Amino acid sequence: MKNSTKEIETSKTSVLIVAALTTFMAPFMISAVNIALPAIQNEFSVDAVLLSWIANAYLLATGVSLVPIGKIADIYGRKKIFVSGIFVFTAFSVGTAFAQSVFCIIFYRIIQGLGAAMIMTTGFAIITAVFPLNERGKAIGITVAAVYLGLSTGPFAGGILTGAYGWRSIFWVIGPIGLLAFILSLTKIRDEWVDAKDERLDILGSVLYGFSLVCFIYGLSLLPEPLGIALLCGGCSGFAAFVWQELRTPFPVFEVRLFYHNRTFSFSSLAALINYAATFAVSFLLSLYLQYIKGMSPESAGSVLICQPIMQALFSPLAGKLSDRIEPSIIASLGMALTAAGLISFNFLRYSTPTIYIIAGLIVLGIGFALFSSPNMNAIMSSVENRYYGIASGAVATMRLMGQMVSIAIATLIFSFMIGKAQISPANYDAFLTSVNLAFRIFSVMCIVGIYFSFTRGSLRN
Repeated sequence: MKNSTKEIETSKTSVLIVAALTTFMAPFMISAVNIALPAIQNEFSVDAVLLSWIANAYLLATGVSLVPIGKIADIYGRKKIFVSGIFVFTAFSVGTAFAQSVFCIIFYRIIQGLGAAMIMTTGFAIITAVFPLNERGKAIGITVAAVYLGLSTGPFAGGILTGAYGWRSIFWVIGPIGLLAFILSLTKIRDEWVDAKDERLDILGSVLYGFSLVCFIYGLSLLPEPLGIALLCGGCSGFAAFVWQELRTPFPVFEVRLFYHNRTFSFSSLAALINYAATFAVSFLLSLYLQYIKGMSPESAGSVLICQPIMQALFSPLAGKLSDRIEPSIIASLGMALTAAGLISFNFLRYSTPTIYIIAGLIVLGIGFALFSSPNMNAIMSSVENRYYGIASGAVATMRLMGQMVSIAIATLIFSFMIGKAQISPANYDAFLTSVNLAFRIFSVMCIVGIYFSFTRGSLRN
C-alpha cells in the first residue's frame, strides 16, 4: 500500500513538473519575441503591419484551435494531444531560428500557435484529472505561477539574448526546455484520458467557431474603421450560427448548454473574460505613460512594470492552495476586488504622480490577479464532468484570448477618438493623459461588474 501511495505521489509530482514547464514556454515565447521584433524588422526590412503578424498569427492560430483541439483530446486521448503539442511547439520554435524570410517566420508561428493550443487545452485538463479536489487548487496555482514567470522573464531574457546573440537565439532556448518536457511527458505521464471516445468531432461547428473568432479578433484590431465594424458583425453572426449548430448536433465541439445549465462554469468564465479585458492593457498603457509622461527609458519602464507579474507568480500558488480549503468564489472575488482597487488607483495619474505610487498600484493589481486567477480556474475545471475537461480548458483559454484582445481594442479605440492618427508627442500629452485615465475608469467599472459574477457563481463544494 505504501509503495502504491508513493507511486501515485510521484506520478502527480511528475505531471505537475511537466505542466509547469509547458505552461512556462508559451508565455515566455510571446513576451520574448515581442522584444525581438525590432531586430527582426531590421534584418528583413519589413513594414510595421507585416511585422505585427509575427505576433498576431500566433495568437489567431492558438485561438482558432483551442476549442476543437479540446474536443479532439477528449475523444482520442489527452496525453496523446499533450505530448504531440509539446513536440510541435518545440520543433517549430527551433525551426523558426532557421527562417530566411518574414513569411517563413509567420508560417512557423502559426504552427507554433497550433502546438500551444494542444498544450493549453490538455495541460490543465490533465492536472484536473490527476489531482483530487482537495489538492487541485494548489496544483493549478503552481501551474498558473509558471505562466506569470514566463511573462515576467520573457522580456528580460529576450532583451539579453537578442542583444548578445541575435533574435534567433530566443527560439533556440525553447529547444532544451521543450525536449525535457517531451521526455518527461512520455516517461512520467502513464495514464491516458479518453472520456468522450464514443463521440466524433463536429466539423461544421469547428469551422463556424474558427470563422467567428477570426472575424471578431481581426475586427477589434481595425476599429473604428468600417471594415472593423463589418467584421465584428460577421463574427457575432457566426457565433450565433455556431451556437445554433452546437444545440442541434448530437456531438457538439463545445457543449454550450454548460453556460445555462452550469451557473458556476458560466459565471466563472464570464468573470475570467471580464478580468482579462480589464487588466491586459495595463502594461501597454503604463509603458507609454512611463516613457512619454515620466520620461523613463524602456529599461526603467520595464523594471517598474515587472512588479505586477512577479506578484502574480509569487501569490498564485498560495491562492490556489487557499481555494482547496476555502470556497474558490470567496478567494476569487477578493482578488477581483483588489484588482479593481489597483485599477482605480490608476484613474488619477498625473504628470507629477510619483513612481512609488505606480509601483504600489501594480503590486495591489498583481496580488489581486493572483488571488483571482488560480481559484477561478479551479472553480471552472472542478465544476464540469470528466468528459468536459478538455472543452472547459479550451473555453477558459478562449476567454483569456478574447479578453486580452478586447482590452487592447478598448485602449486603441480611446486613442483613436482622443488623439487620432497623430504620433504621441508633447503637443498632445494632455489628450494622451486624458485617454489613459478614461481607459482605466472603464476598466475599473468592468472589474467591479466582474465582482458580481465572481461572488454569485454558487458554491463549488455543494
